[in-house]
Amino acid sequence: MLTALSAVVATAAFLPAASASAATTADASAQCAPVWDSSTVYSAGGTVSHHGRNWAAKWWTRNENPGATTVWADQGACTGGVSDFVISEAQFDAIFPDRNPFYTYQGLIDALHAYPRFANTGTPATRAREAAAFLTHADFESVGLRYVKEINEADYWRKCDYSRPYGCPAGRTAYYGRGPIMFSWNFNYKAAGDALGLDLLNTPWLVEQDPAIAWQTALWNWNTQNGPGTMTSHDAMVGGAGFGETIRSLNGALECDGGNPASVAARVATYERITAVLGAPPGSRLSC
Repeated sequence: MLTALSAVVATAAFLPAASASAATTADASAQCAPVWDSSTVYSAGGTVSHHGRNWAAKWWTRNENPGATTVWADQGACTGGVSDFVISEAQFDAIFPDRNPFYTYQGLIDALHAYPRFANTGTPATRAREAAAFLTHADFESVGLRYVKEINEADYWRKCDYSRPYGCPAGRTAYYGRGPIMFSWNFNYKAAGDALGLDLLNTPWLVEQDPAIAWQTALWNWNTQNGPGTMTSHDAMVGGAGFGETIRSLNGALECDGGNPASVAARVATYERITAVLGAPPGSRLSC
């Protein structure tokens, strides 16, 4: 769990809009191949685009999502393609009508390559439910994506754990909450940065400057961290444990098992609203 995550709603601030990820878009020089189609048979060497990246088949394949199985080799980012993410830009706009301009749909698309199995595993309904669950927690923690960083600067120093051998090289007050889930603490910046190939320990400000990096930190937490739960949120949604288990993984120590039933109910209501926008059934086991 990202420590003190539930305190985000009371400690967030508006920030001006930022430009889309220069690093991501600058590398996207290849033209996108035709979009992958689940019903098409692809032979070895066949090339498709998926989530804004080109992929090449290693052998015969059909109905195996690029990025979700080893049959596909990642050929890198591409331009000129059509987004085939389970959530369209129009649906994203409908879910977050009053979001801060910093949180772009393209930023989310650019971040997907970091965890290609996210919202890309299982049936179409499973994929939609996972995306809805992820965006539900982003909505809850950043108040409808209105906030980019914590506003209570008096508490910034608390997010530095000097007991770690690497300390807080960016300064004791540099590791406050940022991004869709208010990503915070020096040890999380270190771990996520190592996983993503980014020096977030020394440059934590990237999370509030680059939309793609902001989304990547949220995806890192979603796909790799159990928190107080027994599984990652990704595994909970693709394995059938249900939305309630994602609450436990993200903030269960404070909310689940009667800790804060009103907060749990609010998350469930938001999840049901977002799945309705996507036209997907919410599934079972919604509470924790």
